[in-house]
Amino acid sequence: MIRVLVVEDDPVAAEAHRTYVERVAGFTVAAVVHSGAEALRFFERDTADLVLLDFYLPDTHGLAVCRALRAAGNLVDVIAVTSARDLAVVKAAVSVGIVQYLIKPFTFASLRDKLDRYAKFRESFGETGEVGQSEVDRAFAALRSPVATALPKGMSGQTLDAVVSALRDEPDGLSAGAAASATGVSRVTARRYLEYLADNGLARREPRYGQVGRPEVWYRAVK
Repeated sequence: MIRVLVVEDDPVAAEAHRTYVERVAGFTVAAVVHSGAEALRFFERDTADLVLLDFYLPDTHGLAVCRALRAAGNLVDVIAVTSARDLAVVKAAVSVGIVQYLIKPFTFASLRDKLDRYAKFRESFGETGEVGQSEVDRAFAALRSPVATALPKGMSGQTLDAVVSALRDEPDGLSAGAAASATGVSRVTARRYLEYLADNGLARREPRYGQVGRPEVWYRAVK
């Protein structure tokens, strides 16, 4: 079993990540911690094969956690699970040896893909002390997805990002009509994206009752 340390300050997100990891065959959660200091203390007394690491922690940045681990001689593999999209941060993540980078919000399928590829990466090297070029090439190829995780036909990542952004800007939630107005797409299109987010656990549906007729469905972002 591949032991995973989940580092996430938001309790709801941390529990979701724990649940996601334990749904993937071959993986188990060693612990869940909510700060950089807790992550470093964990490795003083225990071990893990992989860290799912949020970058925006209450006491430090995830990159600082990685640097501290490396300075202590700990070469544990790390998958960044973060909303950080700045190119400089992504480059810094590569420089400290982060093997995968997953941008929030994401679906279970996206994380499962990263974990499956990581498992293949580990398997590629086998148990030998030395490897040849073919083994190295095969291992690194295992980490790379040939294409980004596919959205359903007719959906675009750009529109999805716009709908997600609109939801985040409205803590009380949005109806399909309000999402359409905020993003410039049609009401039908907005509803399709909102339903996609809800089906994948990234938004929740909330019926709201008016004066007459059936309740209108609103959508609220899930952290």
